[in-house]
Amino acid sequence: MPPRWRRKTFLPLPLANFPDHPRFATLQPTDFWRKAEAMTKPPDARPDPQTSPSALPAPRRRVTAVLGLILICCLIEFTLTLSDHGLIGPSHLRGLAYQNGGFWTGLLHNWQPNFALQPVTMFFTYAFLHAGLLHLSMNMITLWSIGLAITDRVGQWRFLLIYLVSLLGGAIAFGLLSSALRPMVGASGALFGLVGAWLAWETIERLAERARLRPVLWSVFWLTMLNVVLWWITGGQLAWETHLGGALAGALVALVIRPADLATG
Repeated sequence: MPPRWRRKTFLPLPLANFPDHPRFATLQPTDFWRKAEAMTKPPDARPDPQTSPSALPAPRRRVTAVLGLILICCLIEFTLTLSDHGLIGPSHLRGLAYQNGGFWTGLLHNWQPNFALQPVTMFFTYAFLHAGLLHLSMNMITLWSIGLAITDRVGQWRFLLIYLVSLLGGAIAFGLLSSALRPMVGASGALFGLVGAWLAWETIERLAERARLRPVLWSVFWLTMLNVVLWWITGGQLAWETHLGGALAGALVALVIRPADLATG
């Protein structure tokens, strides 16, 4: 009866005596011995390919909240665009939407509202209106990218809370800092709030790890330059006040809503 090899010390002959075999030619010495050690482990000590982390399916991304916001904004803008071309409804539907849903700073003073609650509802409804398909596309692409990143870290309900507080903060800042007579529309205040929340978390983590804040400061610088360029391109019609207020509101609420994976020191 042939001798039985002990599993803990058995090393196949080709692997033990021929480490320069072409099969292992690309391996570094440490990789070779790591490979050899793994092969000497008994079967019950090796990772199960069915239960190892690399074999488990990746968790499904939660997109309901982000996708819902995008669908609402798209549905409204598509309806207004079709109306602009006389395909559905009255041709002045966009004007009616702006009159009743846009943010008017005059309503905070002595302007007469179209309905009793308009000075309150405009703090929220403005974020679901846009100034055309290009404006909508830019904001929705941004919402999809940064929105999913925020959702992955804090979940859908907390994402919605950050989004809501940010669009509210953007409206408050616009009402305080702007004297524009035109209505303010767009979701960019809430989007800057999401960015502000992310930068706040990055700052907290870097302070806890005693790392440099240079990447965060560079991000703030480039966001500021982006606003300057867009303000110049739009002839001064950019609602930078909304961007500023949204970013600050998002950063503040992020100090309370922290991801579970955030290092705090």
